[in-house]
Amino acid sequence: MGYSTGRRPWRSEPWRGEDYREAEASAAVKQKVFFFALLVIFVFGILTLQLARLQLVNGEKYRLRAENNRLRQAPIIPTRGLIYDRNGVTLVENRATFAAAVVAADIPELDVTASPSECAGRCQEITIALQELTGVPASDIEALIVQRSESNDPFTPAIVKDNLTEEQAFVLRERLAYLPGVRVVIEPRRQYTEGLLMAHTLGFVGRIDAEEYAELAANSYQLNDYLGKAGVELTYEAVLRGIPGSRDVETDASGRELRVLAETPSQPGNNVVLSIDLELQRKTTEFLQAAMGRSKNAAAIVIDVKTGELLSMASLPSYDNNIFTGRVDDAALQALLTDEAKPLLNHAIAEMYPPGSTFKQITGLAALQEGIAHANTQITSLGYLDIPNQYNPGVVDRFRDWAALGTLNFYRGVAMSSDVYFYYLAGGYAQGNREIFQGLGATRLADWTRRFGLGDLTGIDLPGESAGLVPDPEWKEKTIGEPWVLGDTYHMGIGQGFVTATPLQMAVVTAAVANGGDVLIPHVVKEIRDPEGNVIGPQRQNVRRNLNVDPRNLTILREGMRQAVADGTAKTSEVRGVPTGGKTGTAEFGERRPDGSYQEHGWFTGFAPFNNPEIAVVVFLEQGNGAATAAPVAAKIMDYYYNQRNVAQRTTP
Repeated sequence: MGYSTGRRPWRSEPWRGEDYREAEASAAVKQKVFFFALLVIFVFGILTLQLARLQLVNGEKYRLRAENNRLRQAPIIPTRGLIYDRNGVTLVENRATFAAAVVAADIPELDVTASPSECAGRCQEITIALQELTGVPASDIEALIVQRSESNDPFTPAIVKDNLTEEQAFVLRERLAYLPGVRVVIEPRRQYTEGLLMAHTLGFVGRIDAEEYAELAANSYQLNDYLGKAGVELTYEAVLRGIPGSRDVETDASGRELRVLAETPSQPGNNVVLSIDLELQRKTTEFLQAAMGRSKNAAAIVIDVKTGELLSMASLPSYDNNIFTGRVDDAALQALLTDEAKPLLNHAIAEMYPPGSTFKQITGLAALQEGIAHANTQITSLGYLDIPNQYNPGVVDRFRDWAALGTLNFYRGVAMSSDVYFYYLAGGYAQGNREIFQGLGATRLADWTRRFGLGDLTGIDLPGESAGLVPDPEWKEKTIGEPWVLGDTYHMGIGQGFVTATPLQMAVVTAAVANGGDVLIPHVVKEIRDPEGNVIGPQRQNVRRNLNVDPRNLTILREGMRQAVADGTAKTSEVRGVPTGGKTGTAEFGERRPDGSYQEHGWFTGFAPFNNPEIAVVVFLEQGNGAATAAPVAAKIMDYYYNQRNVAQRTTP
């Protein structure tokens, strides 16, 4: 019989043995694996997207970058052509100089993906080291690296500092192994042997700027190239530069060359021979400098009246063009830019002045050719010419002569430079309604002035030329808003009033008078020679036009200019043993002084020898006098040319 207590039997919890614990652990592992798998998938998704971006989007860029890190094409800069004077004297040389440079593509820790690029870590160490070695602020070097890294050519060395001493270059080379991306490069530097004497003609070269590079990159110019910035260096840039070459090189990870795979040599530039005679240039400048006095600027020109070659061209003050061939000193540049005398300006071709009585060559020849006057046309100068004011007949306008010169024919009118005589030729003279003398009038005078080349560029092979100004009634009405009056014609007839010209233009005018009427195209380059010395150019036109005047009228004008030198206003230009013709000019300018006078420019223009002219000479002094200061300078120049220079050349063994 079974025994029972009457209670319900106890039920225990389900048995949780070893199998259960294993199942629970397995579930936890599965959960971890699941999340890990999600993480792996996510990471690989990101990597896949990044890989796709690198391969598909930026693949070509990075492929080229990787290839450039191994293979690069380095330019070979051609040797720039030299420049000589007409006698073979070297005026410019090429000298090798050292420069510190950086290659942005090889600078470590330069983040080119940032905008703008950032220089950090090792990059900053390099900029600080370069600052210690070169003295250039690290911030400037960093800015240069960033700028070049964002350019189209981060592989071309960017110059940090040029013109290093040999000691600086040696120290920097010793440390190149620790400065990836840093280079010591050898640059050609232009050295101008005559500096101040030839600066305005030769000009200078300078490093290419961003704007120039944008225009010239297609012509194989590099970001480090130098090119002509002024003078002959600019005009004949394509002739002097040469043709760049290239080297295909293999590099290491730091960008250093390991070996040359292929090379295309550069071709040197052609050489330029100037028409300038260096010793004549030296003497012209010396004589001009000695006569300047209070003048802020001055100019003198000697031109071959048959070819248009400039044998000398001086502009004062001048500047040393060597200061522009390397890194320009800011203080020196600022001093040149703020100088009131404008030394950077070539006053012979770029500055416009009232030509004064030298302009009477134009008025005189025009009057002869138009039948207004002839050799024996007589006009009396009482020292002034009174003209009733056309708007107020009760008022008399007085136009003064420099003296009461009496009755003059054409020869003496030119020789004595009578203003009254040329008032008549230019504007005529009337009493009441009766015309006493018919002049050229404003329109014909302006037309003849333009025929001589004023109001337009001469075409000289130098940059920066000014055209001058030829006024006429239409110009005055449009520009000033006033009608042209008789006094304007009178003033223009003697080279005053609104008319302006450059010294070079007046040299062309005198050359045309001397050579029979050819208006020349002046030039400073005589020949272009290849590196072997063969003459290859230039092919040029020397004559712009002919005046088409009666030769007898030119003879009359030249005779008047001969008398001016023999016993007239230009007597101070007389040259021993050399018959010459000349014309002085003293032009008023500036504000009227309290006493009614003005400041004066001094001019002289002439030709020699008289019977068979070879050269024309123009001298201009900004605060001078035609007879007292300008003409004596011309006399010294011509005396040197005929009595010293030529004699010395003939007696040289």
